[in-house]
Amino acid sequence: MPHAAAHSSTILLFSLLPVLVMVAGATLAVWRAPGPALRSAILHFAAGVVFSVVAVELLPDIVRQHAPLEVGLGFGLGVATMFGLRQLTRKLEDANAPSTPEPTTAASTPAAPSRLPWGLLVGVGIDIFIDGLLLGIGFAAGAKEGTLLAVALTIELLSLGLATAVQLREDGHGKAQTVGIVAGTSLLLLAGAGLGTTLLSGASGNLLEIVLSFGLAALLFLVTEELLLEAHEEPESPWLTSAFFVGFLLFLLLGMLV
Repeated sequence: MPHAAAHSSTILLFSLLPVLVMVAGATLAVWRAPGPALRSAILHFAAGVVFSVVAVELLPDIVRQHAPLEVGLGFGLGVATMFGLRQLTRKLEDANAPSTPEPTTAASTPAAPSRLPWGLLVGVGIDIFIDGLLLGIGFAAGAKEGTLLAVALTIELLSLGLATAVQLREDGHGKAQTVGIVAGTSLLLLAGAGLGTTLLSGASGNLLEIVLSFGLAALLFLVTEELLLEAHEEPESPWLTSAFFVGFLLFLLLGMLV
């Protein structure tokens, strides 16, 4: 496992890819929102891709070091952190949930756009920031691992940009404002990647093993508790389920060829 972090400019370049795709997804959603089946397929595919990167790239590197104490510590911290963040975002969403609107009459004036859904935006922002940290962790494992993870996170953020834009539009926000909010939120990935790169610069073998195990747990949580749960909101069908395996196989083969 390489111990030297990839050059910061390379990490920045690959961090920009998911940011731009997330904004593109939001732009697409405000003009033509994707149907639930297409969004479910994207989520299944993204889950397969992330799981493939974990299984093919990160996990073998972690096992090769034979450091069970560090792996147990990092993995436990990763699971605890992700559960804690999920509880935090749920509380924020509940605290900012709109109250039941009063019945309207034919003579009522059109409702003004609702306030910003801060619970949603904070939850999305935390998710994106953690993705940035994971990207920094991926590049700490090696340039190949970081590159594949960047592509995997790009697909995830495409889905996230679509979903966030649709929710903002349903809340009554304009097209330009919706894209601007998503674009601003997406920049948290650059902040997370920058922080991860800084913290891991010159990290020792034991510390790097803890951090990689933390990232392993966080990515598994992302697949099982976020991407697949959202994907299963749409009734399952063979072609939707197969999108998961297509994503896994595609990055398995890509990992062999790159």
